[in-house]
Amino acid sequence: MAGFGWKLHGDGKRLLPGEVVKPDERLSWGRTAGLGAQHVVSMIGACFVAPVLMGLDPNLALMASGVATILFLLLTRGRIPSYLGSSLSFVGVAAVIAGQGGDAGTLTGALFVVGAALALSGVIIQLIGGHVIHTVLPPAVTGAVVMLIGFNLAPVAAGTYWPQDQWTALATMLFTGLALVVLRGFWARIAIFLGLLFGYALSWVLDRTAGKIHSADGSGKVTDHWRVDFSGVADADWIGTPTFHAPSFEWSAILVALPVLVALIAENAGHVKAVGEMTGDPLDDKMGTAIAADGTATMLSTAVGGPATTTYAENIGVMAATRIYSTAAYWAAAGFAVLFGLCPKFGAVVAAIPGGVLGGITVILYGMIGLLGAQIWVRNKVDFAQPLNLVPAAAGVIVGIGGVSLKFTDNFELSGIALGTLIVLTGYHALRWLSKAAGTHHPGLLDGGTTGYDTDDSGAAPGAAPDGARPGPRPDQG
Repeated sequence: MAGFGWKLHGDGKRLLPGEVVKPDERLSWGRTAGLGAQHVVSMIGACFVAPVLMGLDPNLALMASGVATILFLLLTRGRIPSYLGSSLSFVGVAAVIAGQGGDAGTLTGALFVVGAALALSGVIIQLIGGHVIHTVLPPAVTGAVVMLIGFNLAPVAAGTYWPQDQWTALATMLFTGLALVVLRGFWARIAIFLGLLFGYALSWVLDRTAGKIHSADGSGKVTDHWRVDFSGVADADWIGTPTFHAPSFEWSAILVALPVLVALIAENAGHVKAVGEMTGDPLDDKMGTAIAADGTATMLSTAVGGPATTTYAENIGVMAATRIYSTAAYWAAAGFAVLFGLCPKFGAVVAAIPGGVLGGITVILYGMIGLLGAQIWVRNKVDFAQPLNLVPAAAGVIVGIGGVSLKFTDNFELSGIALGTLIVLTGYHALRWLSKAAGTHHPGLLDGGTTGYDTDDSGAAPGAAPDGARPGPRPDQG
């Protein structure tokens, strides 16, 4: 099956409790279209927030996500139900490139190269086998890279968006956090989107009740201005094509963007495994194909001025909730996304999102991206008592977050995300090889319980062995 020819599941209308609709099956076309619309709602928040934060056209991003999803479904021959939306992993890269004087063309040129590298990596992984991912990118490395990519964004949220309207930013942050924690099911999956709508509405109400705000605008200039500016919405057409532009290529920008390749490979691998577990169809033999398809879709999107794409966990969550894995629903979702992309007025509404609202959203969003790295460490039980795991991650994360730079010539230097990733990746493998070559074994660097509140009344740590007895191994040491 190349993405078409779905079998009708039952009568196409009713599903018994616990019943599953497989990728090569579908419900009635009306219900399939409804499922496609649900997938659009679940992904649309992140899909248009990403291009807004990167200074790209949100209409083009939506259209590109639809086309990218269609391409992904064709290349994976309809076996992997996934939606490809705008990748948030490059938001920090966009900020760095903009700080270096790069424009939208420079950014999309760098993302195009990353897409090509991702496609090539997918081909290699498909030829060698999925195990190569875990060999080259063990959890200790992947977690550190994802963490520094997320936390490197902190100055953008704190210095660019939050100051534009600090109280709206605070209210949006609190509402979004509450929605993420309190809501359940489908509503919890679109909590970021709901937070955005809340902040948008609050800004509009404050404009009508409190008047203009005296603060920094999007350019950083302190002026009296409205929080919500709908002038662009009124001038926008209902139907029209997005703004296309060609990428341009600069080595400095490419080197900043390339480290994100590590996160993309890990993200794709995780999503493919999750889909395989849900559908009951092990997809390890398609791991490389999925990664190559994502890279190819990114090249297609960035070639016309759109953002990089990636498989979306939001849509995987919808499948988990509905137990409907039909790729027909993803074709419907892709069609809706293309139609949204042809409505400039919709894009103008997105572009009018107040900076303070983005401040509240990004404080949570960027932190969540960074803490995904910690989640990778926890789930894979990475032991940071071992110097091999601790030292490269510690050095790389601080270099990446702190913006440390290493100057080679007057025109070339490495810093931030690029340098941090290089230190983590090369440091881990170099130290691992040297440790094996030297035959050394190091005790743990971090003591697991030496603080005062970890002791009982006698001064001994809870569970400590009696005097003279040899303590057993800690749980994390097996």
